[in-house]
Amino acid sequence: MYIHAGNDIVVNTKDIIGVFDMDNTTVSRQGRSFLPHAQKNGIIINATDDLPRSYIVASHRGRTSVYISSYTTQMLEKHTRNS
Repeated sequence: MYIHAGNDIVVNTKDIIGVFDMDNTTVSRQGRSFLPHAQKNGIIINATDDLPRSYIVASHRGRTSVYISSYTTQMLEKHTRNS
């Protein structure tokens, strides 16, 4: 199954490590440092031109990617159950 992250980007649900709420995870020191670290390493894929609300961490063939999405974690979960 696949989940639509936005902007015609889909992610295989088998590859998903986690789906994270942008507001909740950027409260902690580790959470705040994760996205800049991912950006520095070139693994961020923007799946939105709108306000980011969540991000999906996925790994495929040993390569980790972080998909920034305007969908809430609840909406992504709903899409996963309905696909």
